[in-house]
Amino acid sequence: MKTIDNIPTSKIQRASKLVQTGAKVGVNYIKYYGDRITKTELESKERLNENNAEDIYDGLKKLKGSALKVAQMLSMEKSILPQAYVEKFSLAQFSVPPLSAPLVTKTFKKYFGKLPTEIFETFNATSVNAASIGQVHIAEKDGKKLAVKIQYPGVAESISSDLAMVKPIAIKMFNIKGKDSDKYFQEVEDKLVEETNYLLEIEQSMELVKACQHIPNLKFPRYYEALSSERIITMDWMEGEHLSEFTAYNTDQNKANILGQALWDFYMFQIHNLKKVHADPHPGNFLISKQGELVALDFGCMKSIPDEFYVPYFELAKKECIDNPELFDAKMYELEILRADDSLEELAFFRSLFHEMLSLFTQPFHNETFDFSNPQFFEKIGELGQRYSKSAELRKMNGNRGSKHFIYINRTFFGLYNLMFDLKAQDVKINNFNTL
Repeated sequence: MKTIDNIPTSKIQRASKLVQTGAKVGVNYIKYYGDRITKTELESKERLNENNAEDIYDGLKKLKGSALKVAQMLSMEKSILPQAYVEKFSLAQFSVPPLSAPLVTKTFKKYFGKLPTEIFETFNATSVNAASIGQVHIAEKDGKKLAVKIQYPGVAESISSDLAMVKPIAIKMFNIKGKDSDKYFQEVEDKLVEETNYLLEIEQSMELVKACQHIPNLKFPRYYEALSSERIITMDWMEGEHLSEFTAYNTDQNKANILGQALWDFYMFQIHNLKKVHADPHPGNFLISKQGELVALDFGCMKSIPDEFYVPYFELAKKECIDNPELFDAKMYELEILRADDSLEELAFFRSLFHEMLSLFTQPFHNETFDFSNPQFFEKIGELGQRYSKSAELRKMNGNRGSKHFIYINRTFFGLYNLMFDLKAQDVKINNFNTL
């Protein structure tokens, strides 16, 4: 794969790259209008989506950082984006051009004052994994095989300007209005700032490993503080294949069930016992070992769950709450889904929308065990998302609603559900975390 010798770091450089990408998208629309003369609307639209997804992804992967991270986050929202975008943006999870060897060496000199070969007994300057914020190299020291994650230059410094450029697109996509909408963008910015703080990630990772190491069939790497810095993290190299590679061929239902239970227990224990959660559940963060164990990696994105959100959120997930109109409304107001300044039309619309959505999405919590291999459950979620994403009525409403904590908690559940479906896990014990 071609390597990158430099990354645009200034606001002007990064903005100009996005302008170039925007020009390509403009050309694609011209092609689209031409295609409509000789092709069907469906064929024309599919080609437009494929061309736009290709050009937007190519532009973002050169920028790396938070711009590419947003694409990664959107790739998990399979019910919102056209398939072409989901497929292309999902490459941001573990398939983008890596930094060149000289740029890697420069990073080590900046943060350790030494070459990587002076720190490790061996160090492979060729990256084995490159994603949105950093890339991974293999090294050895004291007879141990290590994974060394290096953050891309300028990522931390460009978060605010990147999000300012992405903000108009997000406002249009999610129909956000109102003066207090900045709370959502601030939440994303705060989390991205935390993700670029590798000293914080090491601290969070070690705490999470210690708290969750008792969960069956779940493994973690060990982290090495002395070999880490603000922009470099060293941990054990964990053998295994990415979860998506495993699910592509697996036919062993028992193994799928064991892995699915480990994954579900990992998340439920974090949410209900630790009141914080690894809010980045995509396939690139999980490996399957030869022993059939789930290996969890990369805990840069951790979301704390305050009680004022946790309590009404999980009360709203209960069937008796969903079936009680007065209690349902009370929780909807508490979670800022319904607003005091809503019109009667908005109240009726969003009450109906969220009642339908929650009645479906919370089904796993209404059972002792759940079959996550059931395609009908996920087809209904996809159909619901597609129906409302195309709703002309919804586009007239104010999409600025819901606590800021929804952003990462909903992202966590969407990602977790998708991983559970990919595994085709059956008979998953939903409340197993209570006995762990």
